[in-house]
Amino acid sequence: MRRVSALLLAKPGFRYLFIGGTVYLFELAVIVLAQQAYHTSALWAVAIAYCLGTTVSFFLQKLVTFGDTRFHHRILIPQMIATALLVLWNFLFSLLVTRVLQHHAPAVVTRTVALAITTIWNFYLYKTRIFKHSEEEVFG
Repeated sequence: MRRVSALLLAKPGFRYLFIGGTVYLFELAVIVLAQQAYHTSALWAVAIAYCLGTTVSFFLQKLVTFGDTRFHHRILIPQMIATALLVLWNFLFSLLVTRVLQHHAPAVVTRTVALAITTIWNFYLYKTRIFKHSEEEVFG
């Protein structure tokens, strides 16, 4: 069993999904807490969960999934800008999905639908653009 775990953890795609799944559970807990304890609407519950989950996910994906420990400003600032644009797009997409489906499905379902879709394009962009290592990196 340890060998299977080690083999799976060696693959960025598996680490990406594992971290994403863990953050997903965190987001669901935030949605439930926001709606039950604070009586927020589905839209606000998803917005809050999205913001918290995205922040946690960015750092875990950068460091754990893609092994990107580069923090020089010439690398980090473009990564942060690219990620901020991706986050904005994903956020608006998540809210759109929630708005469209809110009368047909609970917030947990609408967030899950949006997350399944954004997971695919996020992995591609993180791997090929945002956290890609190149020969011309600046290490300060």
